[in-house]
Amino acid sequence: MDTVVPVSNRAGYVLFLNVSFVLLACVFGIINLHSTELLVLGHRGGNQQDCHDFVKLEDYRAKCLHLQSNNPCVSQGFVDYLYLFYCKFGRFPLLGHVLLFLWLLVLFYLLADTASEYFCPSLENLSKSLKLSPMIAGVTLLSLGNGASDVFASLVSFKSSDTSDLGFNTVLGGASFVSCVVVGVVSISLRHRRIQVNKSAFIRDACFLLLVLLCLLTIFISGEINVLGAICLCSMYIVYAVFVYISSTRWKGVCGDTERESDLSYNSDLSVPILSGIEKGISEIVEEGSREDCQETNKNCCCMRSPICLVLLSILKMPLYLPRRLTIPVVCEERWSKPFAISSAVLAPLLLSALWIFCEGDTTTNTSLTVYGIGLLIGIILGIAVFFTTEKSIPPRKCLFLWLAGGFMMSVTWSYISAQELVALLVSLGYISGISPSMLGLTVLAWGNSISDLMTNLTVALYGGPEGAQIAISGCYAGPIFNTLIGLGLSLVSSTWSQYPSSVVIPSDPYLLETLAFLVGGLAWALMVLTTRDMRLDGVLGGGLLVIYFTSVFLRLVQTLGPLQLPSMW
Repeated sequence: MDTVVPVSNRAGYVLFLNVSFVLLACVFGIINLHSTELLVLGHRGGNQQDCHDFVKLEDYRAKCLHLQSNNPCVSQGFVDYLYLFYCKFGRFPLLGHVLLFLWLLVLFYLLADTASEYFCPSLENLSKSLKLSPMIAGVTLLSLGNGASDVFASLVSFKSSDTSDLGFNTVLGGASFVSCVVVGVVSISLRHRRIQVNKSAFIRDACFLLLVLLCLLTIFISGEINVLGAICLCSMYIVYAVFVYISSTRWKGVCGDTERESDLSYNSDLSVPILSGIEKGISEIVEEGSREDCQETNKNCCCMRSPICLVLLSILKMPLYLPRRLTIPVVCEERWSKPFAISSAVLAPLLLSALWIFCEGDTTTNTSLTVYGIGLLIGIILGIAVFFTTEKSIPPRKCLFLWLAGGFMMSVTWSYISAQELVALLVSLGYISGISPSMLGLTVLAWGNSISDLMTNLTVALYGGPEGAQIAISGCYAGPIFNTLIGLGLSLVSSTWSQYPSSVVIPSDPYLLETLAFLVGGLAWALMVLTTRDMRLDGVLGGGLLVIYFTSVFLRLVQTLGPLQLPSMW
């Protein structure tokens, strides 16, 4: 899910985020210096009655007093954002909104950057180490890499029953955005090229996504799901992967395509391109397509290439870069560093120990010291082993799988931390703004996780010719299938397993059915238009999809603000 932008723009974006992070860190530090109260949450959450009472309060002083005397309403995350907003910025709400918005951007960046720089490379190297076939790697590890942000956000949302509706809306909102907005923008952008997409692959992916949505509809109507049902939902992705394999093999055998066409069939059928290959191709496309523009704007880019700016950017990146680099093992030749490898071996167990203590909540001092002691002991042993078994300039060749597994585990940890904080901030913003967290999940969280899909798929479609358009359109339907069956499926498996043998009650949100109906409407429109217009991407397809999506969002906004409230349907 990498966002492809020109180098100068990307550097400026990263610079802005790091300046924002440093500014926020300074502000929070000053606040804590003048306060004896901590902004860090324990693993606790207030009951719903306390939270309803909190919402009814209007004065910020009353809300601050309520937060000081009750458990926080938001159980996820490390920072009590409601306390921070009402007790520290109560007199300056505009400043509080600006700082929380900047922190929201930083969290989106952390989640996406961790996935692209650490999580995806770990997955790809694991697939090579395990010698998986391209087909198996594409539908398992590499597809997980493409949908990492969505999967982690969904998993965190279902940690608490109070935010499970946020998880459902995030998954459906992301599916709607990708299948309507991304397909719509790509179709409109290519309307004059008369590009056709593969009919069999498109019908297969769109119909399977409709089947997945039908299963979700059944779950919503029943109002509950048990562990067996959750496992069956998650296992549907195995059926999809097998069907992709069989159909692609049959089509290759019948058509007798050339090697180049077979590669395209693999990519378009799988809908999950190999990460390194597609990233390299996109980089070449962008470099070739923007060469003339760079000549015209070379003067504007000189500042970002000057040594002073590069040093400044490196310094500002440190608060976001260093904690992850010190705890995530990296064994690729381009980024290998023995000091960082030793530090990751020592500090990773300590980070896991700290997270375990936080998740456990109210632990005694002796228990905490014991956990930290075990983590420190394991870290020292691993650090000594790394010191004596690795070289300074060459990454390790022996026990490579253990290194890759460690990098995978720690990248998952950091992605989970970022997603947990992101969900906590969105829920807090819902309380602050009076907008339901489910609405924020349908829009803000879904948009933040999917905007990179829009930029990447649009770039591939514009500069990759008919092949790029096929890959982009296919990914717009296979991506939501993976995020729904794996991201939402694993979340439901985790929730139902923790309450086994009881079933998990699905939140009675009538707007979920409405969102589902618009999503089905977008798929039906795409099926009808493409099959009747010779499978060509044009303005009719794109315009209709954009109208469907923005009508859905506008109607949801109106309903959230009050005039068109829907009654509970079960």
